[in-house]
Parts: sequence; C-alpha cells; structure tokens
Amino acid sequence: MNEIVLPPSPTVLAPERFRDGMALLAGAVTIVTTDGPRGRHGFTASAVCSVSDAPPTLLVCINRATGAHPHILDHGVLAVNVLNGAQHGLSSGFGSRSKTMEDRFAGANWRQGATGAPVLEDALVTFDCTIDHTVEAGTHTVVFARVVDVHLPDDAADGLVWFGRRYNSVPAGD
Repeated sequence: MNEIVLPPSPTVLAPERFRDGMALLAGAVTIVTTDGPRGRHGFTASAVCSVSDAPPTLLVCINRATGAHPHILDHGVLAVNVLNGAQHGLSSGFGSRSKTMEDRFAGANWRQGATGAPVLEDALVTFDCTIDHTVEAGTHTVVFARVVDVHLPDDAADGLVWFGRRYNSVPAGD
C-alpha cells in the first residue's frame, strides 16, 4: 500500500471555522443503532455516506465520546435508520445525553433487522449492516459497514436533513 505524504499545512485551521463551513453542507439525519450482549444502543448522526455498491458499503463516523461507540464496535452490527421529515423529535431524543437508551427507543416502533440491529419501522430507509473494518481519525472512528439488507418504505416521504445548524425537511420527489 502506497502512503501519500502531504506537505505541511501553511496554517492551522480553527475548529470553529471548520464547523461553520460544515454547517453549510447538508447531511441526511440518521439514527445509528445496534443490539447484542451489551443491549440496545443508538445515537443521531449525519456523518454517513455511500462508499460502494459492489459490495454495498456505507461509511459511518462515530465520535469516540458517544456512549454507543463501544457497544457498536463490540456488537459488530449496526443499522443506519434514515429519518423522514417528521422525525426531528426522535433525532433530538437520540442526540440527547440526558435521555437513557430505554427512553430513546421508547419514542418509536422498532423491529429486529437481519443482523439483530434495531430497525426503525417508519424510517425513510434503513441500511442493516455488519462492520467490515474501522479506521481511527481524530476524535472519531470511521466505520466501513457492509450492507446486508435495505428496508425501503411503501410510500415516499419527505427527507430530514441537517443544514445551517437546524433541521430542514426535503420534499420527496415525484
């Protein structure tokens, strides 16, 4: 494997400046969930994207300070539940450090996916995954998740995105 060596950066970018820029990059709002010997766990995430369709793979960035972090890695499975435009309250609940996992999951209907991870019944779409491999990057673990099943809705709904530091609904296409 060839390693790319980059020249030193001429300036150090302030984290606040980076966050201000990222606030203008819309991201789908998801709830990432897992289940296994350590119980059900989940958190709200917008740092999720497609890597490949052969094999189907997603990239999920998980802050190591997130309570679900060790459980997801130990269980080796996760579901990426993409939220619809009406589910911002559920997202806020899963993003709250003051809510217990039991309280977070009580706010919606869940079923067990093929991997055992909790699948949100009325998600816009859910990707049920096994963890292929991970990479440590800064404060996060980057998870490469192999998609083993996709749960699509019967009807299209509006999507939920995080943009400008707030929730926004994106109309479903025709």
